[in-house]
Amino acid sequence: MAFSVHYLSFFVIQTDNGEAQAGSKSFKHYQTMNGEEYEQSELRSFLDSEFGRISKRKVEKNPMTEAAPTKLGRFIVEPGYELSSNPNYNLMQRLIQAENKEQFFGFADEMVRIYADTSAVRGGAFIVASAKHSRYFDEPLLFVMKCDFEAKIAAISDERSLISHVEMAISARSIKSIQYPHMPEEGMLDEWELKIHQASHAKYFEEFLKFVSYEKTLPDMLGEQVVGMVQQYMEEKWEAVPEQDRSGREHEEQELEMWAASDKRDLQQKWSHDYVMEATSQLLEHQPDLDFKFKLDGVTVKGRLSDYGIKIRFASHNNRYVALIEGDFFEFEKGISPVELLHPAPLEEVIKELGSARQYDEE
Repeated sequence: MAFSVHYLSFFVIQTDNGEAQAGSKSFKHYQTMNGEEYEQSELRSFLDSEFGRISKRKVEKNPMTEAAPTKLGRFIVEPGYELSSNPNYNLMQRLIQAENKEQFFGFADEMVRIYADTSAVRGGAFIVASAKHSRYFDEPLLFVMKCDFEAKIAAISDERSLISHVEMAISARSIKSIQYPHMPEEGMLDEWELKIHQASHAKYFEEFLKFVSYEKTLPDMLGEQVVGMVQQYMEEKWEAVPEQDRSGREHEEQELEMWAASDKRDLQQKWSHDYVMEATSQLLEHQPDLDFKFKLDGVTVKGRLSDYGIKIRFASHNNRYVALIEGDFFEFEKGISPVELLHPAPLEEVIKELGSARQYDEE
């Protein structure tokens, strides 16, 4: 994916001992280039491939974890207000629409000042570039890149000293980046969204972009959906109960709240199989490939939520739980065991034996 640079500003941020502290950080503007100057610079060989790499990097709207390195941000606006009321959006638009490199430098300088004022800032190179996709778009996209200083970097020197210390070394290997607008797929842009990449525990850009919000993680989003279904179930259940007999509602609501807030949860035995199937189908409409994992005593089973009711079923037998897993073939991995040589007995025979192992253990 080829990009041609319109303008690029290169800054260096310096902090004491690499850490940001009050009064210990400063930055210096090294150079602002237009497209022709960039083509002739050494920076081109360092950065050219990064524009395509950043734009192609996949991002999930709802990541699996808060620590996901790549996130999708959305500009925050008050109800009834336009996108142009967002300060972060306005600054990015000014950079994209800059008519000459002096203008571009002025807006880039404003951006680096805002970034340098955050607690998460670390020393390194801060690069702001507008670059046009050579195939799809008339206007350029904005790229903001942060390269941290590399520790203990040396260059090969002469035969006597062998190596010499290199100060302020940077690497493209760990570039943190912002791309605006977000490109959901090639040829499409969403002016409300931007993509950030910060493969670090420090939230480099989330503090910097104060007027950008991020979607909930997938587990949190699904948890909210399930809690919403539970609340609807409670309304339907207790609405049919005479008012004088509703004394147990508050207790049941408290139990369900504790269940929803717990990291490890037992089977609640409240919904029928059909009700569960209907609820799972609602979740699968939004996310067809949802994972499904559970433990029965110490045995872990992993599958897809779409497998429930088809390949995976739950049952009860002799006051114990049974998980039934149906499929066409088994697949075993490392560590050969005698179980792999088994000729399985018919299900009817196995069902008769359920519970016998527990009786043997108790004896």
